[in-house]
Amino acid sequence: MKGETMMENWLTKRVLLSPHKPALVFDNKTLTFGELQKDVLQTAAKLKTLGIEEMTKVAILGKNNATFYVLILALQQLGATIIFLNNRLTTRELSYQIEDAKCQLILYDSTYSAKTKDFPKEQTYSFGQIETLTPMDFQPVLTFDLNQVTTIMYTSGTTGRPKGVQQTFNNHWWSAVGSALNLGLSDKDSWLCAVPLFHISGFSIMMRSLIYGMPVYLMEHFEAPTINHYLKNGECTIISVVSVMLKRLVADLEEAHYHPDFRCMLLGGGPIDPQTLETCVKKEIPVIQSYGMTETASQVVALNSQVATAKIGSSGLPLFPVELKISKEGAEICAPYEKGEIYLKAPNITIGYLNQPEFPLDSWFKTGDIGYLDDEGYLFVVDRLKDLIISGGENIYPSEIEHCLLEHPAIKEVVVVGEEDQIWDQIPVAYLVFEKDQLVDFTKIQEFCQEKLASYKLPKKYYELSELPRNAAGKIMRHQLIKK
Repeated sequence: MKGETMMENWLTKRVLLSPHKPALVFDNKTLTFGELQKDVLQTAAKLKTLGIEEMTKVAILGKNNATFYVLILALQQLGATIIFLNNRLTTRELSYQIEDAKCQLILYDSTYSAKTKDFPKEQTYSFGQIETLTPMDFQPVLTFDLNQVTTIMYTSGTTGRPKGVQQTFNNHWWSAVGSALNLGLSDKDSWLCAVPLFHISGFSIMMRSLIYGMPVYLMEHFEAPTINHYLKNGECTIISVVSVMLKRLVADLEEAHYHPDFRCMLLGGGPIDPQTLETCVKKEIPVIQSYGMTETASQVVALNSQVATAKIGSSGLPLFPVELKISKEGAEICAPYEKGEIYLKAPNITIGYLNQPEFPLDSWFKTGDIGYLDDEGYLFVVDRLKDLIISGGENIYPSEIEHCLLEHPAIKEVVVVGEEDQIWDQIPVAYLVFEKDQLVDFTKIQEFCQEKLASYKLPKKYYELSELPRNAAGKIMRHQLIKK
């Protein structure tokens, strides 16, 4: 029945339960849930004048600050479908996503005005323009339909074309439930968010705040000294990080220790080196390694700090709502330590990609990642989509960079691989074969790419080859190009 899929508006419910509890801390200003709701509804009343109705597709381009936070929640109060735009992408990349999602409105922080030059003017409004609008009466949505798509986040596809991951309220609800069952809940909890709100890592913290009744300490930029201050004085009990962030925090901490109330350093975005983990154990930093993706609305597997050293390299065990198996195409479940593809089944997994058929109900989700389970059921991820590069927690697909480089008239063939890096874990590097008699100018090639790719996707090194290594079948042997 339809009623069984409905839940009371999460912001409304949270204000009913704990109106005076801190909800958002940003730039030394604290908003309670009641105060946050007042700001959200005022903003929603202004957005309503733009004709936003339930299911209106609204793209939003912002950064980690209170304005962006409030706008996101305001769109949710209107029942809009929010398309999150990554502020690190180029105009070309953003325009593709806006067109693919058939966005009816685009909202942006004026910091990124230059990126909006190709956006449809009549549909595009700056956050400043929204502030000047005259509010109109409206009724916030009373209930959330758990089956409704509330957010869409684009992730690069293996073919180089980004895909819009559709996330329902149900996905976010079960993600929050799974996380709570894993980490537990405390009245003292507060989550420090220095990861982008437009990523699932950041947005999931927003949703947990509403569901748990927990304050979010929002950081516009990652600043290790400032973050360590919060963790040392006990103001924040949980933080989400990627490996490069963790390394910087540990280095800045030096001989100090975190407050006894600090409970969890939730680590995602790829593997961490054993040396850093060992340092964390010595400093009694409770690191919980995890595995997840945009398609799973945050983590689905986690490794607690008690077994971190015994299970170095593992992502952990599946969370309570999650089923996991390792299988080979056309074969049964793999035996312990046997490598195969990681399959997942959980209520927090996306219903499907935008403009593509929805995934069948009760089906297994093929992650495309290769891994194995040990004899205790702990997951070890061997390869992320085989050729995926994870740099500072950002997923970089070589094919997207390769397609860009092949548009350059001087380049005949190209292969992009990940090279190990002490700071970023991996960096993209490009191996090029040039057309005959073409002059090599890597600076010009980099400039060519800068117009088409986000900065973190740009190759950090270029190598010229006379030919690419291939096997007898003519397939490029990428492993021969990867430098350890």
